[in-house]
Amino acid sequence: MERKTFLCLIIVVLCIANLFAQQPTTWRGPNSSGVYNETGLLKSWPANGPEILWHFDKIGEGHSSPVFYDGKIYVSGMVGSDGYIFCLTNDGKLIWEKGYGKEWDESYPGSRTSPVIIDGKLYMYSGHGVIYCMDASNGDKLWSKDVMNDLDGENIRWGVTETLAIDGDMVFCTPGGDTHNVIALNRHTGDVIWKSEGEGEKSAYCSPLLVELKNKKLVVTMTEGHILGIDAKTGNKLWSYEQTNRWSVHANTPIYHDGSLFCFSGYGKGGVKLKLSNDGSSVTKEWFLQDLDNRMGGIVLIDGYLYGSGDKYRTWKCVDWQTGEIKYESDAISKGVVVAADGLLFCYGERGELALVKVNPAKFEIVGQTKVELGTAQHWAHPVINQGRLFVRHGQSLIAYKIK
Repeated sequence: MERKTFLCLIIVVLCIANLFAQQPTTWRGPNSSGVYNETGLLKSWPANGPEILWHFDKIGEGHSSPVFYDGKIYVSGMVGSDGYIFCLTNDGKLIWEKGYGKEWDESYPGSRTSPVIIDGKLYMYSGHGVIYCMDASNGDKLWSKDVMNDLDGENIRWGVTETLAIDGDMVFCTPGGDTHNVIALNRHTGDVIWKSEGEGEKSAYCSPLLVELKNKKLVVTMTEGHILGIDAKTGNKLWSYEQTNRWSVHANTPIYHDGSLFCFSGYGKGGVKLKLSNDGSSVTKEWFLQDLDNRMGGIVLIDGYLYGSGDKYRTWKCVDWQTGEIKYESDAISKGVVVAADGLLFCYGERGELALVKVNPAKFEIVGQTKVELGTAQHWAHPVINQGRLFVRHGQSLIAYKIK
C-alpha cells in the first residue's frame, strides 16, 4: 500500500512539473500584469535599503528583464554589436552565454526584449526584428525568422522592443508591414500560421497581451496609431481603437480585468479604458484620462485601483478603475517603472531610486528606499520578483535584493 501511495505521489509530481514546463514565461509576471504571486515579503526596509544577495556585472548592454525557468535565470544583453543570452544559476553564477545575432547598437543601445521560454525552448526577438528559437539548455539555435526582410516589416526609430507572446504552438509578434502587420508563427518551425493586416501601421514597441474570454482568445496590442483586437486563432481583426501620440510609442502592455481593457501611453497622451463586448468582437470607451500617461514603465491594477507614474504628467498616481478618478498624486521619486506583490508597490525611478510603497489608494506612502548604484546607462528595465528576491537589471548588472 505504501509503495502504491509513493508511486502515485511521484506521478502527480511529474504531471505538475510537466504542466509548468508547458507554460511560457511571461513579460511582467502572471498575465503580464506586473503583479507577482509572492507573499511574506518585508513590509519595510532597513535605512540603507534591502540586502544585496549578489550581483552579476557582465550581462552586456540592455534594458530587458530576467526570466526564470527550470531553476535557472536567463537574461539578454549586447556585447560589442552582438546579442547574447546569459544563463545563470539561482545564486548568480554564469552557466553559459551564447550569441544569437546582431543587436541594436544605435540610439539607446542594447537588448530590448526579454526571452520567453517554454518546453525547453527559448524565444528571443532582436532589436533588428529577427526571432530566434534556441535550446534553453545550452543556447544552440533551432531556427530563426527575419520578420523585417522576409515578411515586409519595417523597423522603428528605437528598434524592436516587443517581448513575444506565446500560446500553445503559436508565437505572436508585430512586424508592422502592410500585409504581415501582426502575425502568428509556429513556434516549432517559424512558419507563418496566420497574418493580419491590422491597420497597416508600423509596430509601436508594445508587447502583446493575450485575453481569454469564454469562447474566444484575443491578441491585444498597439501599433503606431491604434489599439488592435485580433482573434488569436484565426488572425481576423475584430476591432481597432485610435490611440496616437507624438512619437508613435506605445510600449506598455495593456491591462485586462473583468471584461475591460486599459491601454495607455506617454508623451501626454494618457490612457483609455475600453469595455469589451461579451464575444470580444467590439469595444466601447468607458473613460479616458490624459494625466495617466506612463511611457514605458507599466501600471498595476490592485483591488480596484491603478497605480503608476506619468510621463509628461510626471507624478505617481492612484486612479479608480471604475471611474478614472485620480485618488492621489506624488512627486516623492522620479517617474518610472512599477511592479507589485503582497500589498506592496516596488517603484523604480528613472534617476535610480528604488522605493517600497504600501498599496493604499489614500496616499503614496514610502516604507523603504535605496539607490541603484551598480550598473550602467538608463534605469528603464522592469524589475522582477522571484522567490522572495527583487531582481533589478541596470545596464550590464543584474542585482538580486533580499525582500523576504
